[in-house]
Amino acid sequence: MADFIYLMHEAEPADPKAWEAYVGELQAKGVLRGGSAIGRGRCLKKDGAAPPISSHIVGYVRIEVDDMAAAEALLVGNPVYEAGGVIELRELPREIGPAQD
Repeated sequence: MADFIYLMHEAEPADPKAWEAYVGELQAKGVLRGGSAIGRGRCLKKDGAAPPISSHIVGYVRIEVDDMAAAEALLVGNPVYEAGGVIELRELPREIGPAQD
């Protein structure tokens, strides 16, 4: 299994019931690992000026599925996707932890 994240780009607000249905479907399939709208923020840099935040990214959904094709298939029903909005799909690398003996 692999972890993926859908980054939702700014779109028209969706009906909350559409989100409830979509999230419920992901939960029922056992693939949902989290998600949220993204609020205000800023970019920070130790030295010099930092670039502006990516204000077009307004939310995310994290899922765990076999591969990129399975992640793409689960976009059906996503309110942003269904409304013609943009979803950026990214694979999350596996965390590197302490060596196992």
